[in-house]
Amino acid sequence: MQKTFQRILLFLIAALVIIADQITKEAIRAALAPQESVAPLPALADFFTLIHTQNTGAAFGMFKQAGGIFTLIAIIVTAAIVYYYPRIPEGQIGIRAALGLQLGGAVGNLIDRLLFGTVTDFIFFHWRDALNAPIFNLADLSITSGVIVLALLMWRESIEEHKTQTPSADPVAPQHE
Repeated sequence: MQKTFQRILLFLIAALVIIADQITKEAIRAALAPQESVAPLPALADFFTLIHTQNTGAAFGMFKQAGGIFTLIAIIVTAAIVYYYPRIPEGQIGIRAALGLQLGGAVGNLIDRLLFGTVTDFIFFHWRDALNAPIFNLADLSITSGVIVLALLMWRESIEEHKTQTPSADPVAPQHE
């Protein structure tokens, strides 16, 4: 049972991300015209709004003129994750989950690029009109979360390896004959 769960975890997480991503993007496209915004929680209107934007670039609206290259990158990343996944040692649930988040996000945005030529972004955090975070979507959030989880797991593993390789601070006293 555990092995089966580990085998399907990537696809389970990726599928959930893709479904949530595509449903939310479709809801935004149906409810808001391009560049139209709404504050779904009026009490948070100074901090959070939904705004319908079409992004031709990378996550968070970066590199807007390089849309085609990101389609290719998404395909390569998807293939690399699917190829690498079976080679992950058993018990590495965190790595498997992180890759599932990355795969789901990559495929979610790839679907938009292939169907529409752009990616629908809509989540906007800001401080009134003074400080504006990039506008993003659930796929971007999933990719970023997966990268952060993977980086933290690798950092923790590096620390643990360093501890096992470092000589003990309390050396063993020599034995007297």
